[in-house]
Amino acid sequence: MHDCDAVEILVIEDNPEDVELIIRALKKRHLANEVSVVEDGVQALDFIFCRGEYSGRNAAHRPKVIFLDLKLPKLNGIEVLKILKSDEHTKRIPVVVVSSSREDPDIKAAYELGANSYVVKPVDFESFLEAMDHTGYFWLLVNQVAK
Repeated sequence: MHDCDAVEILVIEDNPEDVELIIRALKKRHLANEVSVVEDGVQALDFIFCRGEYSGRNAAHRPKVIFLDLKLPKLNGIEVLKILKSDEHTKRIPVVVVSSSREDPDIKAAYELGANSYVVKPVDFESFLEAMDHTGYFWLLVNQVAK
């Protein structure tokens, strides 16, 4: 199904324009070989835990990094983060929160629940591309994780 060493990025984002920008920034650094996108919190958990429509997915093939929006339909990003970081099999997956929220309670909650990074979506296109370019480069190439 998937090569276990393949770079896999999971983007959990309901705004198609933000998804496109994230993928475009990753492609700029040639990091978007294997990107999966889900649009809501329930679908995200189904993907990660191989349930529902993703029941045929190889559970051993975890994403190398997750880009998580906070304002999601069905189940918000804070709840998704809480579930991911409380599960033994997923708690070590780096989660980069990518949100338009600059509100301190959101940032604080994300870090308290174990987010590895919090990136505020810049308003202008070029700043957003640059932020995602640097973030993707760090989490996919520079950062080392325990196996």
